[in-house]
Amino acid sequence: MAAEIERKFLVSEPPAFSPGDPFEDIDQGYLVSDETTEIRVRRKGGHCFLTVKKGHGEVRDETEVAATEDQFKALWPLTEGWRVRKRRHRIDLEGGLTAELDVYLDRLEGLLTVEVEFDSESASRTFSPPGWFGQEVTGDVAYSNQRMALLGAPPVRS
Repeated sequence: MAAEIERKFLVSEPPAFSPGDPFEDIDQGYLVSDETTEIRVRRKGGHCFLTVKKGHGEVRDETEVAATEDQFKALWPLTEGWRVRKRRHRIDLEGGLTAELDVYLDRLEGLLTVEVEFDSESASRTFSPPGWFGQEVTGDVAYSNQRMALLGAPPVRS
């Protein structure tokens, strides 16, 4: 497993997009999830994956394995009632970082979050979010995708 270091924020006013800006539609469903581990299937940009994540918060272990479309289709029905659909936009930030802005669809419509991945915990700690980033929700289980897939989005806090 590789360590994934990322921070997550709410977004109320994203930067402007042009109609031709690239994005990926993501279908993500959960097979298993408890306090420390999640196993999910995901289709994004024409590629399918089976992913195992351990831990919560800023630093987690993650293993992602490529899956075929047939494997995805075989597992997808098992995620019924525990799914998230979103459109992801990648936005370049200073320092060579990339923001992944997720615009949620279906019953989570209206929710926007942004995540930034880092090479190290020190880079994460020294990151200064741009002004369009809202409240940080890193490690807030209420804003984890697996929780929102099951229960819907929590109310936005001020």
